Amino acid sequence: MTAAARPRLLFVSPRFLFPADEGGKIRSGNILRCMKGGAFEIILASPAPADFARHAEAIDAACDRFVHWPEARRGRLRRLLSLADPLPVSVAGDRSAEGTRVLSDLLAAGIDLVVVDFPHAAVLVPDLRATPSVLFTHNVEAEILERHAAVATGLWRRVWTSQARKMRAFEREACGRFTSVIAVSERDSVLLAERYGLARVERIDTGVDVAFFAFSRPEDRPPPPPGGGTVVFTGAMDWAANIDGVRFLMEAVWPRVAAARPAARAVIVGRRPPASLVDQARAAGVAFTFTGFVDDVRPYVADADLSVIPLRVGSGTRIKAFEAMALGRPVVSTRVGVEGLGITEGEHFLAADTPDDFADAILRLLGDDALRHRLAAAARHLVEQRFTWDKVAAQFEAICARALAAHAEAARAA
Repeated sequence: MTAAARPRLLFVSPRFLFPADEGGKIRSGNILRCMKGGAFEIILASPAPADFARHAEAIDAACDRFVHWPEARRGRLRRLLSLADPLPVSVAGDRSAEGTRVLSDLLAAGIDLVVVDFPHAAVLVPDLRATPSVLFTHNVEAEILERHAAVATGLWRRVWTSQARKMRAFEREACGRFTSVIAVSERDSVLLAERYGLARVERIDTGVDVAFFAFSRPEDRPPPPPGGGTVVFTGAMDWAANIDGVRFLMEAVWPRVAAARPAARAVIVGRRPPASLVDQARAAGVAFTFTGFVDDVRPYVADADLSVIPLRVGSGTRIKAFEAMALGRPVVSTRVGVEGLGITEGEHFLAADTPDDFADAILRLLGDDALRHRLAAAARHLVEQRFTWDKVAAQFEAICARALAAHAEAARAA
């Protein structure tokens, strides 16, 4: 079959995927990169900033054709006004008349399969009943908001509860529109099917680029100094779940760590940390360094003794866990932080959900060279064997092919 004869896959993202500086972008971008040149001709459609051409090399690596519309400004005032919208704030912000027009024109010209990246992007796409379609869910979106509500207090609890209610209604309707729904873990696939009565939910694994995140043996670096040691957290610091996690680490966990190891420090790597959080760390006198945006997280992770994932809120799977494991840095995480990844507590990471348990796990790893080395080696072996992006992309491509076949079969039966 010639390249021209391949089915045309339209991949609709509500975000410009470049640079790959957050989990959803990393996952979608790597899947597309590994799928390019395979069974489908890939047309990527998304909003784009005015200077998108500077990412031309990365765009070309991910698709055969890139179609875009102007990226909307997402200011605080706009988000505040969206609280009164019947749609969740995160969905309302993705509406775009120009985006819908671009996608309508593409569909009219002929598309064989539409993949919508995140339920949010469903607000952009016109009626898909005549076209095979796949919804790629990186999370169970309503669950994230429900978990925010569970840990919030006062007015914020009411805000999160309202947003969760709106998201449940939207997510149910959005998922029901598609030929197939993709989840990023077995847990999420079961949860989506049960919550929303979905007949066709398939799953893919989470991946990591094991060549890019090359293994650095912890035994090749000096052990943590007595009374010290460095932990690292990576993640976009303009995302509420990461802010909550770092605040939990700072307020509830770190006092116990600092009491046992006064020279210990935490490095928080991620774009746009809130000034209020940075000021809080400074006022409390804790040894927290906030890097802001960095071009490459690897040196920061490699320079640490261990990686922490103190998340209390979230859904889907966290790519940051696999990146640390690939680099050879042992992980301490809440169970939410590694949910759905298929890794084993005590073999590939240390689990801790309470403040005392989290502090104890950090201190245990900082004080036990053999444990750090054992966890790092086992975790790296696991991601090499099971969780590379080419394996994940093959799963994704096969699901897309099945959705195409299922739609054709349904049409013949109608």
